[in-house]
Amino acid sequence: MTSNTRVPKAEVTGVYGAVLKRFSRKMFGVVPDPLGVMWHNRPVLTFSLGLGRKAAKWNECDKDLKSYAHMAVASLIGCTFCLDLGYFQAHNEGLDEAKAREVPRWRESDVFTPLERDVMEYAEAMSQTPPTVTDELSARLLGQLGAPAMVELTAWVALANQFARTNFALGIEAQGFAATCGLAPLAKPSRVASQA
Repeated sequence: MTSNTRVPKAEVTGVYGAVLKRFSRKMFGVVPDPLGVMWHNRPVLTFSLGLGRKAAKWNECDKDLKSYAHMAVASLIGCTFCLDLGYFQAHNEGLDEAKAREVPRWRESDVFTPLERDVMEYAEAMSQTPPTVTDELSARLLGQLGAPAMVELTAWVALANQFARTNFALGIEAQGFAATCGLAPLAKPSRVASQA
């Protein structure tokens, strides 16, 4: 697969590189493009990987909700890598694939609950510049999730922004993870909303 990243991928070498490549191939079947791109600055790579591992251990907020929030961020920002990986992970982690597939068109889809819609609206509102989170939406979510889950969801969305914006800016695109599982393509919105 050819990569058109804005920063060319480096050759991942050494013992640490071999461990990362082996782990990546075991999890994804291939070495993801971000690994080669981020290899140029190993302290940043190590920090990002560690942050992701630590965040994956959080358990106050429902895993499905966090998955939909992350994919909503990726869809809004245009990070095809994050969308592809999120859909792939939904499949591998036993999350609701039918719903994960619909995240890019969540406003039009009828498969989501009111809570799931609020979570995706919150994720998008946090991702706007400037953020457009309202007191009403926050209060609704706080009432449904409770404070610990609300804090976790907020931090999760912030991390999703970091990863999606990094990948987008570096030109890292989808690698076909979901397709390798035989998953149907992600749904597309029937209209593209203009972003200010």
